[in-house]
Formats: sequence, structure tokens, C-alpha cells
Amino acid sequence: MTRLALGFMTGTSIDAIDAALVRIEGSGWDARPTFLRGLSRPLGELAEPLRDLANGAAMTAREIATLSRSFSLLHAQTGRELLGSDRADLACAHGQTVFHAPPVSWQLFSPALLAAALNTPVVSDLRAMDLALGGQGAPITPIADLFFFRSLLSPEAPTAIVNLGGFANITLLPAATGGEPIQTLAPRVRARDVCVCNQLLDELARRLLHAPYDTDGAAAQRGSIHDEALEDLEGILHARSASSSPRSLGTGDEAFDWISRFRARVAAEDLCATACEAIGSLVAHACPDASRILLAGGGAHNRALSRSIASASTALVAPLDAHGLPGAFREAAEFALLGILCVDRVPITLPAVTGVADAPISGTHTPAPTPTPRASRADNQP
Repeated sequence: MTRLALGFMTGTSIDAIDAALVRIEGSGWDARPTFLRGLSRPLGELAEPLRDLANGAAMTAREIATLSRSFSLLHAQTGRELLGSDRADLACAHGQTVFHAPPVSWQLFSPALLAAALNTPVVSDLRAMDLALGGQGAPITPIADLFFFRSLLSPEAPTAIVNLGGFANITLLPAATGGEPIQTLAPRVRARDVCVCNQLLDELARRLLHAPYDTDGAAAQRGSIHDEALEDLEGILHARSASSSPRSLGTGDEAFDWISRFRARVAAEDLCATACEAIGSLVAHACPDASRILLAGGGAHNRALSRSIASASTALVAPLDAHGLPGAFREAAEFALLGILCVDRVPITLPAVTGVADAPISGTHTPAPTPTPRASRADNQP
């Protein structure tokens, strides 16, 4: 069995839609995914209202419904562009997280619009069943990391896959040989959210650099670490991590006040450098036993952040791109696989990761539209 699956992801950075086309051979626990190509498109005028909604701004039901429709149609446009002459057997979309405080969570998305536009079945709302059964509903990509990066397993030490997105989160793949069945390896995978990442770095860029983000961490590389600001931010990040679930941090923006406290007396480049140092140190210490730390997500392009992680760790730190799946499209590609696993009735959440007692079959399934045949004139005769 060979299927083409289309995956979509928009993270807590709320800046773009990432789409990935994945070929999946085999099914269920024996599925073998291969990344084919990806495409990223900016959210444009949708970014600001989506960010406002995630930050708790008051919006009318009409505004939210209209935003959801426009957001979903942008998925369809991006999907059509990526597919070209190909046709997907399935699409899977994460939707935009606008609130996450388990057991309450909301991923904004209208799957029927995508299914109608692509004439393809759609799997969505992948967190809901895990949440309903008492889990955190996050992270949900660790099992996909295991499928994609099984060949990287080392018998000596865990391998860390680090996503530097709106939040930094990690998957620790177990020390094992690549020949072990995935079904027996899955219970040994560990994963968690670590701390705010691009949410803070991009907010710094918007407020202080008047840019959507600090390209390649250039401003941070020019800056110097400010000791007082570093101590303050590290306190915020550690307190947030300690007071929250070790699995899922939600969509908090408590670190934004840190910018307001220091922006008047610390240079913009120094605040950028300081934020990278605080985040990088926390990420490195979350992977203490890893032999390799492979970086994915938008933050992997931030050289100051990558340097901070490497300086705080004894592990080999490198981009994920060299291992068959570009880090920029990791989550989109993994959602394509997660959609297939849901259809194949493989549980996608791991009890040791989300805290759910028994991993459920997940996902809401929206079929491709099937036009109702028009009745012939003869059919209408009495």
C-alpha cells in the first residue's frame, strides 16, 4: 500500500502555514514515511487577528467564524499549490492553537472547507480525544518522530529532536537499535514542552527591531548578554515550567512583560542575545543524556540560539535537515503521517508523554464530498 498524504501546520509563532507532501508505504505500525516536498506561505493579513484571538482579545462570533473560514481557505490554496498535478489520498491539518489549558483546548479550523477544495478526506482535531480522556493532548508529534527518525537511534544514548517553534519542545528517542519494532519502542519515547521560544524572540523583533523576526539571529549575534535581564528571564522561564504541566505549556505570553521592563535601558540587540541565551540554556538542560540534539523549526535558523544550545550541552548539536526531512517542514510532514495513522487506527498519543491512561484512537474525519447524482427524468415519473 502506498499513499500520498498532505500535512499542514501553523504553530504558536502564528506567522505562516507550512504544508508538506509525504509518501507513505505500508500501513499501521509498519508505515514508512518519505518526505517529498514542502511549501510555506505567510499568513499575511490573517496573522494579526489570529494573534489577537490567541492573546485573548475580544472578538465577535462573526469575526471568529469569518477568520476561521479565511484561515481554512488559505490552507486549501496552499495545498493546491503544493500538490500541482498530484492528488493526495488524505490531508491532515493541525489548525491554529488559540487556547490551550488542558482540559480546555481550541484549534481553530474548518475541515469541510479543505475537504471540499481538495476533494480529499481530511483528518483534524487530533488532540481532542486525548484531552477528553484526561491527557494533556500535547505533544502529539513524538510518535511521528519515531517513525521518521528510527534510523538515527543509537544503542548508547537517547537522540533528541528539538523543535524551536513558538514554544521549544523536545522528543527524546530511546537508546536502541534501529531494528527494534516501532510498537515496542514507542512506550520508551519521552517528550515535553520546554519553554517559550519564537513567541518571545519574534515579539522582541516586532517591538524593538520593527521586523517580523530576527533573520538568522543577526541582531542577537551583534548583542551582548545583559546579566540582570538574563537572571530575570531565566526566573520567568523556570517558574513557568515548574508551575505548569511538564508536558504542555499552553500559549502563555507571560515573558512579554520582561520586554517592557528592560527595553528602555537595554539595547535591542542585547535583549535579543539575552533571550537566546536563556532559551538555549533551558533547552540544552532538558536533554542531559542525549548524544545528539537535532534542531528543527524556525528557531533552528537563529544562529545565536543554536550557539547557545551548543555551548550549554556536551551533545553534538546540528540541524535536522541532513536526515531526510527539512526541519522547516518537520511538523507539517509529521501531521501528514499522523493523519494516516489515525485512519489506520494506530493511537498517536503516548501515555508517557501526554499522561493519558490509555492511548485512544484520535482525529475527526471529514470525508471528501460525494455529489448526489441528479435524478433522471425517468426517475421522476410516477
